[in-house]
Amino acid sequence: MVKTSPASAPETTLASAPASNYLKNLAKDGPAGLVVFLVALPLCLGISLASGAPLLSGVITGIVGGVLVSWLSGSQLSVSGPAAGLTAIMVSAIGTLGSFQAVLAATVLAGVLQLILGFLKAGIIGMYFPSSVIRGMLAAIGLILILKQIPHFFGADTDYFEDMDFLQFNGQNTFSAIIAATNAVSWGSALIGLVSLVLLMIWDSKPVKSIPALKLIPGALLVVVTSILLNLLLMRVAPDIQVRPEHLVKLPAITSFSDLTRELNFPDWSALTRGSTYVVAFTIAIVASLETLLSVEAVDKLDPHKRHTPQNRELKAQGVGNIVSGLLGGLPLTAVIVRSSANIDAGAQSKVSAFFHGLLLAISLLLLSSVLNLIPLSALAAVLLLIGFKLTKPALYRTQWRLGWEQFLPFFVTVVAIMFTDLLKGVCVGLAVGIFYILKANLNSAYYFHNEPSHEPGVVHIKLSEHVSFLNKASIVTTFDQLTPGSSVILDGTDSAVIDYDVLEAIENLRITAAERGIKLELRGIRQVEALGH
Repeated sequence: MVKTSPASAPETTLASAPASNYLKNLAKDGPAGLVVFLVALPLCLGISLASGAPLLSGVITGIVGGVLVSWLSGSQLSVSGPAAGLTAIMVSAIGTLGSFQAVLAATVLAGVLQLILGFLKAGIIGMYFPSSVIRGMLAAIGLILILKQIPHFFGADTDYFEDMDFLQFNGQNTFSAIIAATNAVSWGSALIGLVSLVLLMIWDSKPVKSIPALKLIPGALLVVVTSILLNLLLMRVAPDIQVRPEHLVKLPAITSFSDLTRELNFPDWSALTRGSTYVVAFTIAIVASLETLLSVEAVDKLDPHKRHTPQNRELKAQGVGNIVSGLLGGLPLTAVIVRSSANIDAGAQSKVSAFFHGLLLAISLLLLSSVLNLIPLSALAAVLLLIGFKLTKPALYRTQWRLGWEQFLPFFVTVVAIMFTDLLKGVCVGLAVGIFYILKANLNSAYYFHNEPSHEPGVVHIKLSEHVSFLNKASIVTTFDQLTPGSSVILDGTDSAVIDYDVLEAIENLRITAAERGIKLELRGIRQVEALGH
């Protein structure tokens, strides 16, 4: 571990922003929160269905993730809620423990385990995933979003949201579901989906973005309002092709506090007397923690300001979130890349957008269910199609190719593996390929880095060694985070034969943010790279 002269900065302040920034960015965070709400609502409902849980449970999880976890987290842009990657675990857990209430007890216990992992500083593992693998994960999620939303776009699927795995619970796979959709097109849904997609593309174009007044209106909001009006028009002029009820959002009707309490489920604490409950809790805690760490690492790469999320604080925030979610009858939650990507794409600047999306979920649950239940799923599918394209745009593949085989192969293998298995298995396969290249490089030279005393008083001089791999990234980023405002830093790579791209990217992120953090930075013998994003 590198030791530098500056005192360590408290972890809780690493990704924090001054309170004044929250008010200053409200004009961007408010509309972004609305977009995330529109994307999150059907996902919350759909993941509940896919998990075999009550519909309300997913919405509760989204509310907890937005209202509570957003403020406990150190991430400014990530959004937490129910995760598609946990649906298979939930289905199995309900079958194993015998009831959803027993799984709620396991969820609370999983939250406690995540809190313990956070205090044990286990979050550092998130830094050991190469950039190529993280980008492969983002690209794969983009492709999966596109492929999975096609049946909804054509109104040929009655599910809110399929599981993200290649092999689906209904016996079909990603591609067979698309083929089946072409034989069962609902023309009203398809028309609304097409109009919505065209509207989004126009709204995302440069001519529209150049008009300040139009920039204040989120494209997703325009699409939702237009889709509702268009379907009401179809009911009058062409009732034969109007959107069928099963292809509309279905939110439980809650008109009073008594309705809400009647719908809630609470943990069955007697389940804690069974050993299988602890196995389920451990599984949820580990999988949810890994998905969270991967997601916040990906969000940090998409963040235009290149802010760094403290992983241990994130684990603690997720732990508290799962405890509260379990107590209120919600599903396990994680930081979720789909909603986070929508948040960033909508122009969010701070955690206010995630908090606002949680408030909107709570308000919609209590007051707006009759209006929201008019939204065609094909319109929301169009929103997700555009988000998916931005995550997996062709420029990303071209850039990874130009970086060479060491970056392209782990990236491409990760994309393919996630497409045909699931998120965690695919990331593990990509990570194995990335490690192969690192081990191959280390046959020729060892890797380490150290701090050299500077002959200049008050200057921190960090000298990199001959070979610096992504395995050094965690220590390097931790050292960067410990640099205090007013520091003068010389980062010296003149003796380095190889500096891994992941480390170069971390150095570039420091270069971009140094002035904002009040750090005077001098780079010696280190080439500037493009800090990639979407």
